[in-house]
Amino acid sequence: MTTFPEGFLWGAATASYQIEGAVHEDGRGASIWDTFSHTPGEVRDGHTGDVACDHYHRYREDVEIMADLGLGAYRFSVAWPRVQPLGSGEINAAGLDFYDRLVDALAEKGVTPVATLYHWDLPQVLQDVGGWTSRDTAYRFAEYAAAVYERLGDRVASWTTLNEPWVSAFVGHGSGRHAPGVCDPGAAFTAAHHLMLAHGLAVETLRTAGAGSISLTLNLSPVLGEAEPARLIDGLANRLFLDPVLRGEYPADVLDHLRRYTDVDLGDLKTIAQPIDVLGVNYYTVNRVAADPGSTGHPEYPGSQGIRWTAPEGPTTEMGWEIIPSGLEALLVRLSRDYPGVPLMVTENGAAFADDLADTDRIAFLDGHFRAAHAAIGKGVDLRGYFVWSLMDNFEWAHGYHKRFGLVRVDYDTLERTPRDSARWYREVIARNGLG
Repeated sequence: MTTFPEGFLWGAATASYQIEGAVHEDGRGASIWDTFSHTPGEVRDGHTGDVACDHYHRYREDVEIMADLGLGAYRFSVAWPRVQPLGSGEINAAGLDFYDRLVDALAEKGVTPVATLYHWDLPQVLQDVGGWTSRDTAYRFAEYAAAVYERLGDRVASWTTLNEPWVSAFVGHGSGRHAPGVCDPGAAFTAAHHLMLAHGLAVETLRTAGAGSISLTLNLSPVLGEAEPARLIDGLANRLFLDPVLRGEYPADVLDHLRRYTDVDLGDLKTIAQPIDVLGVNYYTVNRVAADPGSTGHPEYPGSQGIRWTAPEGPTTEMGWEIIPSGLEALLVRLSRDYPGVPLMVTENGAAFADDLADTDRIAFLDGHFRAAHAAIGKGVDLRGYFVWSLMDNFEWAHGYHKRFGLVRVDYDTLERTPRDSARWYREVIARNGLG
């Protein structure tokens, strides 16, 4: 029996644009993902989040599913365009009403709400004036955070500022695979800095307001391969965010690289490094790299010319991502060693597999990663909990509805929810706080 520490938090996660739908209801404004998904050629088969899983109307059913699974917590995101359709100024009370209803429904079932303030759905009106390349957006985000906390802070104790700012910056502004679809390395680095500034300003705001637990969620990935290319990619994927937030500085090598593309105000680092209570870790796979003078590099890692990404060395998910649980253990141990004193939470881990209710591959994937997390705890890592991605199948960004990550299957024609075998297996893990 592999038993986790007493009080270990087991949960599942989703994101607003991926599940809510109801994009034109109750005063919600447009987001960059509304615009992007309706732009021909940007999302596979022209899929959009207009309906998604219709969680906006079916949230009670979904909370019932969470309760049946025995989830200790549910990590959801608040849609900024629902709260502030114009990105600033007047608050849309009807938009916040939905999250009121959701939080109250969770409380009725004994499921702890964990709110993420930003999971990529920036109001389009802010993008029209520069989005994350504009410093002003960071200040608008802090104002938005204050408005959400004022309404929900009496019932929500755990707050996450941003989800995966690396993706917002480098997939949204480097390769342009995600909204807002910009392909400009300078814009990517500028956006990254402003996202971290937004995080710091929001932490200040939430702390002043009395928030209980404040976190930031980063997608982090061990980089395997030759030392020199691995160090550069580790700097761009991991240390670019970890060091400013947790050490109050850019690593020297990362700062030298960043300055090739943009200027940043290093005076912001004091704000960026506001103390946090938990670091959220989203882990899916590793990066494998090698030196290759003929390689043009990767647009999501500006300046990576001469570096080649090498093939997975084991089985992969339907996303083409290598399944490597040992990477999670190594990552958690590294974070504990390099950034001591910061409790950790796995805020996303999961996989896309074929649409099968008897999803043995997903069970094996989660079993391996849970065991890796347990091994890290055995090495002294202060890991407080684990959120599976995702509670249900959903709109998988540029892949549309073709990649299924859910413990619960969603029929996109009828919107019927059907728990997979992995959901029942996870329920047993939660009930015994461990693995057999």
